Amino acid sequence: MFYNFIAIEGNIGSGKTTLATKLSKDFKARLLLEQFADNPFLPKFYEFPEQNAFPLELFFMAERYHQLKRQTEQDLFQPLTISDYFFMKSKLFAQNNLHSDEQQLFNRLFEIMLSSLSAPDLLIYLYADISRLQQNIKKRGRSFEQEISDGYLQNIQNRYLDYFRKQNSFPVLILDVSHVDFKTEKTVYEKIKKLIDCKYKLGVHQFNLA
Repeated sequence: MFYNFIAIEGNIGSGKTTLATKLSKDFKARLLLEQFADNPFLPKFYEFPEQNAFPLELFFMAERYHQLKRQTEQDLFQPLTISDYFFMKSKLFAQNNLHSDEQQLFNRLFEIMLSSLSAPDLLIYLYADISRLQQNIKKRGRSFEQEISDGYLQNIQNRYLDYFRKQNSFPVLILDVSHVDFKTEKTVYEKIKKLIDCKYKLGVHQFNLA
């Protein structure tokens, strides 16, 4: 394994947690999972986004920061950590959800926190088209997610992809999972494992898993 810290990212409903959990077991890695269910503002945000976007994003950012900060201070002999998010996610969602004045304050706090965190050695982005994301969201049945619009999901997708195109700090594997199910299709999952077990140059690398 060429990496010590792998982050799995993707849009809402793309399968981040499922993949991170499976990989952590197979690679015997420490697993970091985002505790989204602990955010009391999440159901409120989907019902009244204008009033709840700022506390929602602040809460998520603080939780992500504390979890990532703790993991850097834990067992140094653990060879690999796999997370189902990376910290830049906080800024990307804030760009999408906050007003300009709120975003300015948020960005100041974000930059302070970011300066003390390590970037992932490898980032895997699970790309799924919007119709597939909506199918997955409906299937997992979280009540507060059922009214997420196609437009909201597309905006999030666009922000991720735009960020990846502009950054050159770590390698990004964009895996198209629109027409596959790595949870049930063993050959697809094995293909992902093989892709991870390779060394990549900085920047974006795209793979279609269909």
